[in-house]
Amino acid sequence: MINLNLFSQIISKLERTSFKKIVSKKLTDKHQKGYDSWTHLVSMLFCQFAKSQSVRDISNGLRSATGNLNHLGIQRAPSKSTVSYQNKNRDWTIFRDYYYQLLWGLGQQSGFKQRKFRIKSKIFLLDSSTISLCLSLFDWAKYKTHKGAVKMHTLLDYDGNLPAYVNITDGKTADNKGAYDVPLLKGSVIVADRFYNDFSLLNVWDSKGVYFVIRHKDNIKFRTIRENELPENRYENILKDEIIELTGNTSKKKYSKRLRRIAIWNEENQQVIEVITNQMSWTANTVSELYKSRWQIEIFFREIKQLLHIKSFIGTSENAVMIQIWTALITILVLKFLKEISKYGWQLSNLVAFIRLNLFVKIDLQKWLDKPFDEPISRLEIVRQGVLF
Repeated sequence: MINLNLFSQIISKLERTSFKKIVSKKLTDKHQKGYDSWTHLVSMLFCQFAKSQSVRDISNGLRSATGNLNHLGIQRAPSKSTVSYQNKNRDWTIFRDYYYQLLWGLGQQSGFKQRKFRIKSKIFLLDSSTISLCLSLFDWAKYKTHKGAVKMHTLLDYDGNLPAYVNITDGKTADNKGAYDVPLLKGSVIVADRFYNDFSLLNVWDSKGVYFVIRHKDNIKFRTIRENELPENRYENILKDEIIELTGNTSKKKYSKRLRRIAIWNEENQQVIEVITNQMSWTANTVSELYKSRWQIEIFFREIKQLLHIKSFIGTSENAVMIQIWTALITILVLKFLKEISKYGWQLSNLVAFIRLNLFVKIDLQKWLDKPFDEPISRLEIVRQGVLF
């Protein structure tokens, strides 16, 4: 008989030593009285898994698990005022740093992989997503006259569809401006939409040895140096492959090197998509498929907004919002890890829903992940005993 509920077993997957090191470095447990950083993390993860709508839901939900709290590594369920106070005051960066630590740890264990391209470069997808907020409650989140918002500038690792880097700014920050802080890995390729067609930004990437595949704007000024011959067995969606040079006075100063321009026919939307890249040796179809893979980041944004608690917030301070966003990212990482180690073909939406329904059920996590619809062994044994007597 399993004595641990599903939530306790999920929390046990988290590596606590690295979290303690982060807490020790940030001194976030200094002068704390019972509600330490680990209890705070568990509380906010419960908020995400249970989709709690308020601090009262978090407090009452954890209180209902009395007797199992020690398995979560916490002493007692926090009061709603305690959760609210610490969301406002505890340094949110410990959750950000722990996310990156888990990304390296759980990602290595599970071996997240996607369909491989025939290139050795690491693939990253770049985009941003706006999270709307009520300006009257979140007065620090400037966006429009009567609207507030924060923007998640996200660099998504193609393997595993998990953020390798997230920069959270106010809603006013333009996509290209939020991308200047993105860490660059030499030899990697960044795939992005036209909002990142900033030639100063592209010049920085190129100077750092990073390849890019960017959809260019319609008003780009250029001259064709030469047209690359399209092979006879080419894919019909490749319309043009050419080497160009920018001719606009401003753009040429920002990016003086030659670029490769590829025109692609998009059958689904019945339109021509034109992209530019600084990679001259890959086939035009590889570049086309790379840009097509950009849709994965849109799927990621949809997943976190629909499946997790990120569209409404239990605290109104900037610190509370940052904590809730980063614990949502930790949750999506854990969910994808569980999906990866499972033998059952889970859809992420189904996995989230089933965990939410069985959060405090005492059943072996791995067996439940592998065979979620099998009847528990203990129940079968009870039935057999009834037959014998």
